Order: sequence, then structure tokens, then C-alpha cells
Amino acid sequence: MGKASGGSGTVIIKKYANRRLYNTETSSYITLDHLAQMTREGRDFKVIDAKSEEDITHNVLTQIIMEEENRGQTMLPVNFLRQLISMYGDSMQSMVPQYLEASMDAFRRNQTQFRQAMEGAFAGGPFAELAKRNMDMFEAAASAFQPKKNGPADDGNTAAPAASRDDELAVLKAQLAGLQAKLDKLGD
Repeated sequence: MGKASGGSGTVIIKKYANRRLYNTETSSYITLDHLAQMTREGRDFKVIDAKSEEDITHNVLTQIIMEEENRGQTMLPVNFLRQLISMYGDSMQSMVPQYLEASMDAFRRNQTQFRQAMEGAFAGGPFAELAKRNMDMFEAAASAFQPKKNGPADDGNTAAPAASRDDELAVLKAQLAGLQAKLDKLGD
């Protein structure tokens, strides 16, 4: 039918009068959800009216935003929408698109830097050491509540003699009482 892309890797999407969208790259009909996914993946596309060949990408992207907002994925606060609408016809209207684009680019950069910082923090920084120590303490605490084996001659029967369990219980109670005393002391 047509060329799959506009020479620079841009996928051409044709919109027909029956509102159907045709992806010229895959030679298949798609939905607005497909276009939203392509956008999230960073794929560049251009939507053209199949009859007039007019570029209607802006209208279709706006429609995708409306669909997302209607699904409860609200991201645009009412105040922002009011301010945006009030800018139409204003002398500063021509500056708004560049400002919004620059703001979103800065937000994306900050988001990427934050993710990298968090990954780095947990990969080898002080948080990584803290997380490792917490995990070690958790594993030690969990193993304390697992039944102990009776020794090398253990035949799989984990029932320890009653005296042994009573001794362990007494030790745990003593430790708990000691911890409670420390807590009480700190509370004073």
C-alpha cells in the first residue's frame, strides 16, 4: 500500500474515514491502545488522514490522552487544565508548547537520574550494606524458629526431648525479659 516509514524510522499510520487505524509497517489494523504502547516504547509514528494525507498526529495523541484520562488514569490536574485552556488566545500562547516540552524533557531526565541513583544506592553504597545486614538479621531470626535437628544420628524425627524444649523456651523467655527491661529503661 504505502511505504512503511517516512525515511527516518517514523512509522506511518493511516486513519480511514471509518476511524480505523492502519499501521503501514506491519500491514495491519491497530487501535489507539497500540499507539499508546508504541509511544511508551519510544517508537516514532506519524498519523495521516488516509484521504487528505493531512498530518493528524496531534489530534490522535490528544485522543489517546483523553482515553487514558477517562479510564481513571488521571494525570492532568483540573487546575492545570484550566490554566492550559486559559492560555489559548493569550499573547504567550506561542511559548507554551516549547515550555511544556522543555519541562517534560527535564522531568524525564530527572526521573532517569533518580532511577540510576536508586539502583546505584542499592548496588554498592551504604544502603546496600544496611540492606545486607537487615537480610542477615532476618535470616537469623527466621532460623531461630525452625526446628533443630537432634544431631548426626537424627532420623528425621524432629521431636526433641521435653526437657530440651523447656530449656530452649526458658532461654528465650530470659532473653525476652532482658530486652523488655532494656526497653523499659530506654522509656524512662
